[in-house]
Amino acid sequence: MLGAWSAALAAGLFVPSQMNPDASDLLVVGLGNPGPDYARSRHNVGWTCLEELARRLAVKLDRKRWQARVGAGPRPEGSGRVWLLMPQTFMNLSGEAVRKAVRDLRLDPSALWVVYDEIDLPLCRLRIRVGGRSAGHNGVRSIIAALGTDDFVRFRVGVGRPAGSGREAGVRHVLGRFSKAEQERLGAVVAGVADALELGLRSGVERAMDVYNRAGALGCEELP
Repeated sequence: MLGAWSAALAAGLFVPSQMNPDASDLLVVGLGNPGPDYARSRHNVGWTCLEELARRLAVKLDRKRWQARVGAGPRPEGSGRVWLLMPQTFMNLSGEAVRKAVRDLRLDPSALWVVYDEIDLPLCRLRIRVGGRSAGHNGVRSIIAALGTDDFVRFRVGVGRPAGSGREAGVRHVLGRFSKAEQERLGAVVAGVADALELGLRSGVERAMDVYNRAGALGCEELP
């Protein structure tokens, strides 16, 4: 069955009957770009939030597997494991690492949570949703293409809109570093997103949506 399952996944096809029906594991992915040039960019806020979650769960992201940094530990409610993954490919190839992890862990797409930057939301705003298009985010687009489905959970972390218009302005914005005013709020953003992830792990995604899909939920003043 595993061979058939792997072939289906490699072809971008999910066959629910071939998933592990007893799986209670979750895979939480933080998106970013490797290398010092990108370390503190807006595009890497997904990594930053995942590292904070790892710290709280006492999970070390020190294993190299699936073209990623990986760690795992027990889920907070005590059922199954939570896997934390930071792809070490560049953003537009994030799906390669995610596909390999989902395949080997035999997870349903609904057990995949992806944390990433969102320019259509102001800084200090979080939006949690299930499914939907990539909205131009290259990492999310890569994951959708690699899995052949968009049916996974997204934790969209607002980083504000660029000053100019067009694709180049957007690229400069997400690859740029946070301003001083943004840096003053970044700690609250990262802590709030980690809180939302922990609540989701303990009480489910719907509960996390109820609490955090609203203005002011991250505890800091929004910046456009």
